[in-house]
Amino acid sequence: METRDLRWFQQVADGSTVTELSDLEGTTQPGISRALARLDREVGTPLLHRSGRTLRMTHAGAAFKRHVDALLHELDDGLAAVHQLVDPETGTVTLAFHPSLGTWLVPDLVSSFRADHPDVRFQLLPRSDATIATVGTRSGVDMELSTVRPHTGDAEWRGLLEEPLVLAVPAGHRLARATQADGPIDLAEAADEPFVLLHPGSLLRQTTLDLCTRAGFTAYPAFECEDLATVRAFVAAGLGVAVVPRPAPYAEPPGGPVRHLPLGDRFAVREVGLAWSPERRMLPAARLFHEHMLARAAAGSLTSGYWAETRERS
Repeated sequence: METRDLRWFQQVADGSTVTELSDLEGTTQPGISRALARLDREVGTPLLHRSGRTLRMTHAGAAFKRHVDALLHELDDGLAAVHQLVDPETGTVTLAFHPSLGTWLVPDLVSSFRADHPDVRFQLLPRSDATIATVGTRSGVDMELSTVRPHTGDAEWRGLLEEPLVLAVPAGHRLARATQADGPIDLAEAADEPFVLLHPGSLLRQTTLDLCTRAGFTAYPAFECEDLATVRAFVAAGLGVAVVPRPAPYAEPPGGPVRHLPLGDRFAVREVGLAWSPERRMLPAARLFHEHMLARAAAGSLTSGYWAETRERS
């Protein structure tokens, strides 16, 4: 079968008239009609029938078209993949990421990459469950920015940076007033506070409990939330305190309802890394972005002055 004949059948089945199709393709109406008739003979039954001035699918045509759509979609994907091999500047990168990294790290990486590769497109996929690996041979994901190392053998992993953790308290809280410009605090000072925690199974929740144990107390879980945005909202409402990643300055400007107090414990960090499947072949655009992220991490460009200042004080 001719691919052209299949495309013409698809367009007519989707509602285009033979006249419209001939104008679009720059060919004659009889030429299109002969191609459609040839396709009927190859399939062994009529695929279209005339209803007034319009061609409509027969039952056989409707059954056939589902497979034609899938076939041509796969063919177009293959042609696009070949085009990317020739011109990696026009590809698409599929990036999964922990939602909390979408407020600062993902915009930083994408914007710095697009400065040199403006025509590369991105498909960004925030992960709802940070404990399950997204990358894989059949996942459709090129890379993943994560705070959880994948299981051994499931994916390659490269650490990018350590993100400082801070104690989030409501504005006007006693610790916020007492530690203005005084540097890192000892988490033991929050031993009597109710804690707002993420759901059980969360790595950040376990890190919080471990930090509290290191500080000599057991955290009292006042509330459990599903995401960091809700955790911060509960803190802002005065319902407790929480250990969270320190937000970028543009994500939460000074003077807001939450104060973020640096912690003195050297273990108060969250590792952020890049995961990818060694079995999934990256197309050139994804490979370029992969190299860009590793290069920025190696150069220390992923730690802004805002983060560096926190680390120096601690």
